[in-house]
Amino acid sequence: QVELAESGGGLVQPGGSLRVSCVASGTFDRIDDMAWYRGEERKLIARITSGGSADYADFVKDRFTITRDNARNTMYLQMNMLKPEDTADYFCNAHFVVKTTTGWDFHDSWGQGTQVTVSS
Repeated sequence: QVELAESGGGLVQPGGSLRVSCVASGTFDRIDDMAWYRGEERKLIARITSGGSADYADFVKDRFTITRDNARNTMYLQMNMLKPEDTADYFCNAHFVVKTTTGWDFHDSWGQGTQVTVSS
């Protein structure tokens, strides 16, 4: 199984910046797509392939940047020009693959979330 652990949330003023991280640990052979979501409704913010191709929701485009370090099994979300409406719990998600004796098993894992509050 894979565990995802987010960190880096906190309180920031409007217009400020914050970087949240997500570290994957456990037993797996590779991690495919990873993504950041937020809120109770788990709204997709951004996702990134293992090769580094990224796409973003319109409401964060040009403000947020998603990256990943495959060697460290870590994904980041750099958030700039933060707005009060960005306040939410931020969750990471990963699709990972485990090799078995008969082929490949595909799994999906979620972190517990990290809280981001944008307020003056």
